[in-house]
This record gives sequence, C-alpha cells and structure tokens, in this order.
Amino acid sequence: QVQLVESGGGWVQAGGSLRLSCAASGIRFSTYAMGWYRQSPGKQRELVATLTHYADSVKGRFTISIDNAKNSVYLQMNSLKPEDTAVYYCAAIQGARTYWGQGTQVTVSS
Repeated sequence: QVQLVESGGGWVQAGGSLRLSCAASGIRFSTYAMGWYRQSPGKQRELVATLTHYADSVKGRFTISIDNAKNSVYLQMNSLKPEDTAVYYCAAIQGARTYWGQGTQVTVSS
C-alpha cells in the first residue's frame, strides 16, 4: 500500500516558520520525483517546490529537502506570509503515476 503521511502544519503569525514533513511508504522513494503543492479554498492546486524548482512566490523563503534513508521529504518554510495560507500536499511522481499525501493545513495570520 502506497501512503504519504504529512505532518508539521499549523497556525503561525506572518514572519514565522514551519517545517512540513512527508514520509512515504510502499514505494521506493528514490525512484520518484518528490514535490510539494498547495491549494487554497476555491483555487487550483499549485506547485510549490520540487528538488529542481521553486515557485517564484516562495523562492528564497522555502527550502525542500529529502532524506532518502527515511523516504521522507521536507519543506522548510521561513518568513511566512498570509498568502502562503493553504493546504499543503506532498506528491510522489513516477511517469504518469502520482501519489498524494492527505494534506496539512498551514494558516498564516497577518
């Protein structure tokens, strides 16, 4: 069974930091492209970061990292802004197949 388990979301004030974690099981982590996406209510899900790309809106503030031994991917989020408020999802992508985590809520207050 393939499962991505996320944690680390929360409610923070603008300027604060959070670190999101996503642990993958049931797949060989190293064979998948890992990324973070986010979605606000009523909006499309958007790409936040992969190992090779950051959205312009988060570049310089967010950092993605991977621990291959733990099949885990992390998103360090610094200098958070209210517009970062969203449900954040990790994803494992291999060709046309994509596995999604359940999402973790990040709320940034002004």
